[in-house]
Amino acid sequence: MPIFALPELKIDNLTAKIPIVQGGMGVGISLSGLAAAVANAGGIGVIATPAIGMDEPDFLRNYREANIRGLQKEIRKAKAATSGILGVNIMVALSNYTDMVTTAVEEGIDLIFSGAGLPMNLPELVGNAKTKLVPIVSSARSARILITRWRDKYRRLPDAIVVEGPKAGGHLGFKSEEIDHPDYQLEQILPAVLEEVKKAETPEYKIPVIAAGGIYTGADIYHFLQLGAAGVQMGTRFVATLECDAAPEFKEAFIKAGKDDLVQIKSPVGLPGRAIGNSFLERVAAGKTTPFSCVYHCIKTCDYKKSPYCIAQALINAQKGRLNKGFAFAGQNAYRVQEIVSVQELFATLLNEFEVASGLIK
Repeated sequence: MPIFALPELKIDNLTAKIPIVQGGMGVGISLSGLAAAVANAGGIGVIATPAIGMDEPDFLRNYREANIRGLQKEIRKAKAATSGILGVNIMVALSNYTDMVTTAVEEGIDLIFSGAGLPMNLPELVGNAKTKLVPIVSSARSARILITRWRDKYRRLPDAIVVEGPKAGGHLGFKSEEIDHPDYQLEQILPAVLEEVKKAETPEYKIPVIAAGGIYTGADIYHFLQLGAAGVQMGTRFVATLECDAAPEFKEAFIKAGKDDLVQIKSPVGLPGRAIGNSFLERVAAGKTTPFSCVYHCIKTCDYKKSPYCIAQALINAQKGRLNKGFAFAGQNAYRVQEIVSVQELFATLLNEFEVASGLIK
C-alpha cells in the first residue's frame, strides 16, 4: 500500500490545511456554530442559506428581508469566531437566490457553493468580488455545460467543482431510478468529471474537484483522493457534533437510526431526496396531507398547491427538534453514527483513519 500524506486543499489563493469541506445543511443545520468550528479545525466551514432568517421576528411576514438579515448575522458570527475559511451554500432553486448571493459577497464570504440546479449566471451576480465560486454537479455532462457557459459568456472558470454522488443526504441531482444504479455512483462519475475539468484547465489555472456523497470515514477520504479528488465534502458526519446548530433531538435521530430507517422521498420541490424515516413521513406516504397556505414561496420549483406539506416548515420543525412535524435529511451512512463528539474529535478520528488507510501508521 503506497504511503500517501493528507494534502492541503488549495482553491485559488485559499488553502485549507485539511481537505475537508463541511457540506451546507439546511434548514439551519449548519450555521455559524458548526461552520466556525470546522474552519478552526483546518477544514472549510459552510453556512446553509435556506430559510436562514427563521429566527427573525418578522420571518413570516417579511421573508426576503428577514433572510438577508439572518445571513448577515450568521456570517458575521462565524467570522468573529474563526480566522479560517468560510463558505455559504446557496441552492439555485431558492426564490431568493440573488439576495443570498449578493449578501454573501457583500459580507466578504470566502466561497459560494451552489447546486440544486446549475448556477449558470453566478459569475454575473458576483462580478469582480474576491469570493470563490464552487458549483455542485452530479455528472460530467453538467460540468461540461457549466464550464462552457461560464467560459464563453463570462470568461471565467469555476474556482473548484464539487461532484456529488447519490449517497448524499438531502435533495439529490439524480432520477429515482439512478440513485442505486452502479453507473451513477460517485466512483463512476468522479473520473468522468475529472476528465471534463482537465479539458478546461491550463498549466496556470487548475480547478480542484471535491468529491461528495456518502463519504464517512478517513478511509473513504483516502479512497477518493486516490481516485483524483483534491478534497472531499462531508455532511452527515458533522450532524453528530456538539457544534452542529440543530436541536439535540435532531442529532439523536441520527444516533437512533438503523440502516432500514433511511428512505428515499419525493420532495415537494420536485427532486428525490434521502431522509430518516419517521411518523411524519409515514403520514405523508399514507396520503395524509398537512393543509397549509404558502407564506414563504421559498423554492422556485415547489408546486405548493399540490404539495402534501410545506418543505420549509417541515425542515424548520426538524431543526427545532419537532420531528413529529418534520423530518431529517440524511446521507446513506447516517445509520453508522453512534455518538455525538466535538468537531475537533471528529477531525482527529478522520485523520487517524486516513493515516491507517494510507499506510502512514500501522
